[in-house]
Amino acid sequence: MLPRFLLFLVCASLFGTTVQARQPNVLVILSDDQGWGDLSLNGNTNLETPHIDSIARDGAQFDRFYVCPVCSPTRAEFLTGRYHQRGGVYSTSAGGERLDLDERTIAEVFREAGYRTAAFGKWHNGMQYPYHPNGRGFEEFYGFCSGHWGNYYSPMLDHNGEVVKGNGFVIDDFTDHALAYMEQHRDHPFFLYLPYNTPHSPMQVPDAFWDRFKDKPITLHNREPEKEQDLHLRAALAMCENIDWNVGRLLAKLDELGLSDDTIVLYFSDNGPNGVRWNGDMKGRKGSTDEGGVRSPLVMRWPGKIPAGSTVRVLGAAHDLLPTLTDLAGVDLKNHPDHPLDGVSLKSALLGQPDTSLIERPIFSSWKNKASVRTPRFRLDTDGALFDMKADPGQRTDVSAQHDRETRDLGMSLKAYRETMQTELGTDTRPFLIAHPAQPLTQIPARDGLPHGGITRSNKFPNDSFFTHWTSPEDRITWDAEVVEGGDFEVQLLYTCPPEDIGSTIELSFKDQRMEGQLTEAHASALLGPESDRSPRDESPVQDWHRASLGRIHLEKGTGTLTLRAPSIPGSKVMDFRLLLLKRL
Repeated sequence: MLPRFLLFLVCASLFGTTVQARQPNVLVILSDDQGWGDLSLNGNTNLETPHIDSIARDGAQFDRFYVCPVCSPTRAEFLTGRYHQRGGVYSTSAGGERLDLDERTIAEVFREAGYRTAAFGKWHNGMQYPYHPNGRGFEEFYGFCSGHWGNYYSPMLDHNGEVVKGNGFVIDDFTDHALAYMEQHRDHPFFLYLPYNTPHSPMQVPDAFWDRFKDKPITLHNREPEKEQDLHLRAALAMCENIDWNVGRLLAKLDELGLSDDTIVLYFSDNGPNGVRWNGDMKGRKGSTDEGGVRSPLVMRWPGKIPAGSTVRVLGAAHDLLPTLTDLAGVDLKNHPDHPLDGVSLKSALLGQPDTSLIERPIFSSWKNKASVRTPRFRLDTDGALFDMKADPGQRTDVSAQHDRETRDLGMSLKAYRETMQTELGTDTRPFLIAHPAQPLTQIPARDGLPHGGITRSNKFPNDSFFTHWTSPEDRITWDAEVVEGGDFEVQLLYTCPPEDIGSTIELSFKDQRMEGQLTEAHASALLGPESDRSPRDESPVQDWHRASLGRIHLEKGTGTLTLRAPSIPGSKVMDFRLLLLKRL
């Protein structure tokens, strides 16, 4: 059967009509904390990933492709084609994950070219509009904006800025939304971004996948096998097989809709593995700027365009994907002169056309105070050691003494990179933007707040945490905020409070505006999440949050401190607090 667009061309030709072939769809699948070695494609016999492997079989596999050591920077570099520091991303939570608003995203580029755009999954580059995906070029968003989530089974999620409840295991749920989206937009070019959030912890996965691994012999091990954590390792492999199953569903839907030949599909991960497990003998894991922390799989197919079964030998990086995909799709980048790209188009390499300008290009990797640089032959690590990656891919022998010139030159380039990026990043003075007129509901989570007095955070990792131990009128929670456009707002809370503690008076204030309301609806909850974990978690548990209206407040445009406190506390505590909502009236 002819692909749909070819059938259209044949019919148009018979009737003498001049037509232009539609631009290709783009489907980008990004996994979270999956290492290069977590695919059977790369030799891991501990698991099977036939659907992801098939993308390489039917297209191209990159021999060396690099991302950042952690999540949000990689996402920022994919979105902008620029090193993450240029876009203001320096942390994975509490505002440091936000992508500067003057950065132009890949979704905006494709949307301006007439594409429909959607993202389903973990965003991790800002929450309040216009940092929200809907403000960065994505017409449709379903998922969560945080760096990690505390429960993967029907959790609280975000649908175009509204708080909703998920449906089943999140990866399956995100894929269901993607399948429906492709069905709905089958007759129009679409750019679809699926940033999955596994195998990031907490280590939760449906029984059907866990049962394959709970007693399975593990035959391949990390170079430091004594550091492996058996349950975590097995859960990660099971989560990777769940991802692969969902990738299979996506590829089958493209076949069903007759869109396979019309669609560029690519798959990669955001950093090295989140645990000690087999990773091809590479040094380092997530958080490291060594090879194992930043080497990612990248497989890409476009039937009839990208040669099947090919291998791309030049170095590639996450910031290359924006110029590469726009080049392949024939989309005008309209380069911003004040925001030049760090990435380059790898179209020629993908199509098997040699391009000597790509051969010796260095790739820099950095996180916090660590940085390294990779060339086709060498890696200079964060401590100044030089490794011959062709002769010593495991980074076991420092050869800097034998290669003085290379060590000196790479050291100078790495120093210049550090200085440039430090200057680009600057100091973060951005307030949290609230009350933007383009989105009627502003979500202000505990993650972004600061506790004062006796209030404590439920976990040292802020992303999906809540505030607890709120017992005194002197306690308060604050946010450094900017009201984008003034107006009247309904104030809502997501919280839990047992019946014996209900009745506290809650005050919300901003500059000289304030309101008071009372907690009148009791709602107790057990701590949830760990009961579904396959391996003990580091992240915060969650609760079954109750949503209630507190009253109304008028806010004037401007910057100030948003403060939540409890002047009157009849019980032993106020509440456990998860989320403040401002709904424009």
